[in-house]
Amino acid sequence: MNSKALISASGIGPAVLAFSLAGIAQPYPDTPGPDGVRKGGTLFETLPAPRIQDPVNVDTRRVRAYPEQPPTIPHTVRDYQIDLNSNQCMNCHTRIQTAVSGAPMISITHFMDRDFQVLAAVAPRRYFCMQCHVPQSEAPLAVGNTFKDVDILLRNGDDSEGEAP
Repeated sequence: MNSKALISASGIGPAVLAFSLAGIAQPYPDTPGPDGVRKGGTLFETLPAPRIQDPVNVDTRRVRAYPEQPPTIPHTVRDYQIDLNSNQCMNCHTRIQTAVSGAPMISITHFMDRDFQVLAAVAPRRYFCMQCHVPQSEAPLAVGNTFKDVDILLRNGDDSEGEAP
């Protein structure tokens, strides 16, 4: 079926179709878009990215904000090689190396597959550490944060957050 037959069969007149296509083909207006994490600009304007902040490198464990939170990385990981053939994190965090490095051993859960079968090596789904564990920096907060740890809520007697209606 050719395009003329398709337009005729759809019941749309050629003038209506041409007008609607012309409206779509016009360039988008230069209107400001909503501010997201990076402020300013328009939806169709690319602004330069902010400077990458220096990592925190203090080698002390941080308190976790909630149960089951993956520990954050307290040291720089810049130039670490983590690919299919090598994982530089394992130089310090394997069971054998922790006695020498003083680094905490990776959790036993990292040696289990999705069916909870224990493996001899790190499970493939846990191999790429920075999917869950993130390095820290002294960057300013991109968005506001009003999170309160459960211990702080209990200490202050503010348990209204968890009450059922």
